[in-house]
Amino acid sequence: MGRPASAGNRLLAALPLADLALLAPHLQKVSLEQDAVVIRAGDRRENVYFPHSGAISFMLGLPNGETIATAVIGCEGAIGALSVLGPSFMSSVTAVVRVGGTASQISVSRFHAAYMKSGAIRHVVEAHTRSILMQFQHVSACNGLHSVEARMARWLLHLHDRTEDNNTLPLTQETLSQLLGVRRTTVTQVIAKLRALGAIKSVRRGLVEIDRARLEEATCECYDIIRGATDRIVPHEVVGSHPHFASADNLHGV
Repeated sequence: MGRPASAGNRLLAALPLADLALLAPHLQKVSLEQDAVVIRAGDRRENVYFPHSGAISFMLGLPNGETIATAVIGCEGAIGALSVLGPSFMSSVTAVVRVGGTASQISVSRFHAAYMKSGAIRHVVEAHTRSILMQFQHVSACNGLHSVEARMARWLLHLHDRTEDNNTLPLTQETLSQLLGVRRTTVTQVIAKLRALGAIKSVRRGLVEIDRARLEEATCECYDIIRGATDRIVPHEVVGSHPHFASADNLHGV
């Protein structure tokens, strides 16, 4: 596999060229296949992934087999970057590819070596960590305060943001059930309500066709809050630019 361009991932693209050069010889472009498990809860992390396209959800599993999504990551983030906390650090969530795409992959050991040498890479990891913690906080609040309809609309919008303007999302009702932490019968009822609003146009053979504008009307304020905060923490940057990430002080406690 050849070396990928960094521009597809916002964290890599924000690195100055000298710092990116610490990673570039060791990056490999890999495919992210839909429904693939990238990291499993409790397993030691062996690789770090910087998605270029597609969407990966962090899934929290309970002892009774139920699951719920806690965050979604695309080209603005990374999977496994917190491996820099140490070789014994275990993942507490399972990362599952929801929309297929591609990513730059690097071994944990090589990423850690570059992290120790580069203040810019440490800065990028810090920004990514703030972004993930922000999602965890707002998703937790949303789960407790808002309707299942608004929550489903929010997840569909988050996934759509990472699918290159394709209005058809490859999602089954079982996947939606896992994301929302509800039964499939509830998913069926919620889909019917969103279809009545025109936010979902059709659901067929594991594909959900959406109307973006109406879906935005159906969701709660959490969608705009999460998207806006993510863009402030991890802004769109050009390759080789100096990273100008928002500081924690500018995010009002995020």
